[in-house]
Amino acid sequence: MSIKVFSFCALFVLIVSFGCESSHNSKVSQGLSVTGKVGDILVVCEQGVWNSEIKNYLDTGLTQWIMPYFPDVATFQLVHKTPSHFTQGVKRYRNTLFINIDPTYKGEYGSIVKRNDVWARGQLVVDITGKDYNQVLETCKLGLEEVHEEFDTKEWSRIKTNFARNKNSNIRREVKGNFGIDLVLPSSSKLVSKRKNFYRIEFPAASRPIEFVGTGTEDVGSIISGIMIYQYNYTDSSQFEFDALLAARDTMLKYNVPHEIEGMYMGTQYNEFVYPEGNKMSTADAKLDGFEMRGMFMFKGLPKHSTGGAFWAYHFKNEATNKLVCVSGYVDAPATTSWTHPLREIQAILKSIQIAR
Repeated sequence: MSIKVFSFCALFVLIVSFGCESSHNSKVSQGLSVTGKVGDILVVCEQGVWNSEIKNYLDTGLTQWIMPYFPDVATFQLVHKTPSHFTQGVKRYRNTLFINIDPTYKGEYGSIVKRNDVWARGQLVVDITGKDYNQVLETCKLGLEEVHEEFDTKEWSRIKTNFARNKNSNIRREVKGNFGIDLVLPSSSKLVSKRKNFYRIEFPAASRPIEFVGTGTEDVGSIISGIMIYQYNYTDSSQFEFDALLAARDTMLKYNVPHEIEGMYMGTQYNEFVYPEGNKMSTADAKLDGFEMRGMFMFKGLPKHSTGGAFWAYHFKNEATNKLVCVSGYVDAPATTSWTHPLREIQAILKSIQIAR
């Protein structure tokens, strides 16, 4: 079980120091899996703490938005249990945060400690401890941004690890041969479109229950998702400018992703409320730097029939082939069901990309 300790200095600047502690947990060695939904953080604290100002900082710091999607997509939602309810129930929640007020705690400032694989393999537990309420409150004010980053990284890392166990050897071989890259994929993925510089890989259709509020009934919402991989010759760094990437994307989609209705094709949605956003990103192994972009897509050509969904793309240069490569994930799902899980799957795949050797 590894531990990471966060501490605070007098100027309230977050200082990160590392320590480690190893122990052998028999339950983990038996391979017990984590429980709880992707996107949930279980907060374990007394009811009075949960009902206090601390809850406001938990909401602000931990339930951030993956932008710019509509409807809104939260990175996490919070689930609360008191310590007694936690000890009497299942302890294997994938993301668990303890808020502890401990009068015997001697630190000048509150502490934040990270523990991995405590009661289950792949579990992340974070402990926030202070000697009194005010110290815990101040610790939450200063430290929850980094706590969010730890949970966020752990969430896509778990999916990446799970996908890495899937073979998908034929598709990965095809991708390596044509684009010179490797990545993880969900089990039973299918290569449904194949051109010289454009592939589309479809993931197995997923279903999530949709509850119709006020009726007490549920329906099943189908989630369609996958990735598109495309490439073109790299000439200079101006191709990585935001508008240039969008223009290249729209050209590629127009000629390679037709709708089932003739005359329609996939394009980028440029509504001011969901205008694409992007930033620099590195893959999980930090060996490949590029630019990620998130936004909404829509099918163009016949506006009255227009439908769409979310996309999350990653652009990078393959030095071995001198190509600018884009891996773009898409999610088409009803607005009444959560997009968090399928978007996390896309994120994990983008983080897994490596240049094939």
